Amino acid sequence: MRDLDMTSLRLYVTVCEAGNIARAAERANIVGSAISKRLAQLEHIVGTPLLVRERRGVSPTAAGETLLEHARAILASSARVERDMAAYASGIQGQVRVLATASVLAESLAEDVAAFLQAPGHGSIRVDMEERVSQDVVRDVREGIAALGICWDAADYRDLQTRPYRGDRLAVVTHAGHPLTRRKRVRFEDTLDYEHVNMPAASAVLRMLQEAARGCGKPLRHRMTVSNFDSAFRVVAAGLAISVAPAEVATPYAMAHGLQVLPLADAWSRRRFAICMRDVQALPAAARMLLDHLVAIGAKDDAR
Repeated sequence: MRDLDMTSLRLYVTVCEAGNIARAAERANIVGSAISKRLAQLEHIVGTPLLVRERRGVSPTAAGETLLEHARAILASSARVERDMAAYASGIQGQVRVLATASVLAESLAEDVAAFLQAPGHGSIRVDMEERVSQDVVRDVREGIAALGICWDAADYRDLQTRPYRGDRLAVVTHAGHPLTRRKRVRFEDTLDYEHVNMPAASAVLRMLQEAARGCGKPLRHRMTVSNFDSAFRVVAAGLAISVAPAEVATPYAMAHGLQVLPLADAWSRRRFAICMRDVQALPAAARMLLDHLVAIGAKDDAR
């Protein structure tokens, strides 16, 4: 297969999103015949039809859907390359991309990175942080998309190297009048009589809770699923459900909105985070310095 050029891929994505060649031409500021020619060349290169022509527009075929997914990834990667190179051109001397789970980002990672960047000699380093679920953190680090990844240390780190970071403790978050607040000790099993608000299915916390519920012989009762902790705590504040979340994340919100944070008594509720990378020795200098900084903070956290 001949190389796919970026302009054709960009126009293909625009056509798929617009659902119409004429609308795509307006967005791209190009004549429709030029787009049609590009699309025909693209179909010739890949050797299969990519679009179904309909009365009111176009839609991707099964092969077209696959190409659309790849094209978006290629364009996003190209945009990162342009941005990273522009950063070096403007004086940046080092750049580190870090992928982390919502739990890690919601706790102390931003403050820890800020402290690193404020240290002498680090002013010309740029650190980009992006949120992922644990399995995507590990996969993307393994594929070389990011230098460092941070997530729960129970993730599948096969073929990767790891270093310890901070930890957290899961707790039950309830409204002030909830029956669980009358207990001196709260075990996870006690929460299974009530409806939960949960994070997405791919999140490490939800998978842990589902496994713990199976161990108790009870179902985990879902009231709703949300995409972030802030939304989960709003549901709790409305009295619609309870939530299991890191105590370190929940406490500031609870203090501001009158919620109760009840640490779980179960041993598994204490979690550790790990920093993963493909090879410590192969890390760029900036990534190695950030790694050392985060590991040192994790060691101090353990010593408390």
